[in-house]
Amino acid sequence: MPGRGRQPERSGSGSGFVFTPDGFALSNSHVVRGASSISVSLADGRRVPATLVGDDPHTDLAVVRIDALNLVPATFGDSQAIRPGQIAIAIGNPYGFQATVTAGIVSALGRSLPARSGRLMEDVIQTDAALNPGNSGGPLVNSRGEVIGVNTAIIQAAQGICFAIASNTAKLIAARLIRDGRVRRSHVGIAGQTVPLLRRVVRYFSLTTETAVFVVSVERGSPAERAGLREGDLIVAFGELPVRGIDDLLRLLTEDRVGIGVPLVVIRGSDRLTLTVTPAESRNN
Repeated sequence: MPGRGRQPERSGSGSGFVFTPDGFALSNSHVVRGASSISVSLADGRRVPATLVGDDPHTDLAVVRIDALNLVPATFGDSQAIRPGQIAIAIGNPYGFQATVTAGIVSALGRSLPARSGRLMEDVIQTDAALNPGNSGGPLVNSRGEVIGVNTAIIQAAQGICFAIASNTAKLIAARLIRDGRVRRSHVGIAGQTVPLLRRVVRYFSLTTETAVFVVSVERGSPAERAGLREGDLIVAFGELPVRGIDDLLRLLTEDRVGIGVPLVVIRGSDRLTLTVTPAESRNN
């Protein structure tokens, strides 16, 4: 019967970059997830096989291992040090045009963006450096050539609204993927973003950090809701450790936190509160 024959093989392409001398490279999860085979075209013209080390749909990041010698790794910059208005340069292979470079500025920091898994990606960089299909997984770099983000998405109907996963998040996720092949998490059930604190707030509460996590929303029935966390709260500490931003909070929400009550220090208006939150196991991958 028609339609029962073998399905034609499909292929796709994206971008990525090597970040270790021994061949580990970063790309987007949606570029490589579900692929039966992966090959990589290098800047010097070589086409070499690669294997998937692991991917994390919740941050749309993936690590692959390239089987090649004489690789030159990119250098990561500190995404927490960048500011709106700085130059941002996107490098990738849109529509198969290799090593295409576009430039713009960092438009905004601390954006939240839905991943294809449905979970919000936090602390996303917004830029107007032009991205097109095929740019996914390529590096966003600063004027010194340091990687400050991993390009991940555009808004199709808009002009100049493009997004990249912050490099500090990418470094953290890449390390876990190399170690475990996946990212194991606990979660508290909030959407948040990194925000600067007013100097008078820092002085008044004798805080050790000038940034915090602003709670944008709290999931219904989540550990955060049960702990009494509210929209608009500022998270400044988790346990005994200060929280400078979303990256810090993600780093602290490890698998060994599941089911264990942790003091969460928040600023709510003119009050400093300590709530006890018990992280639950994240619905991962």
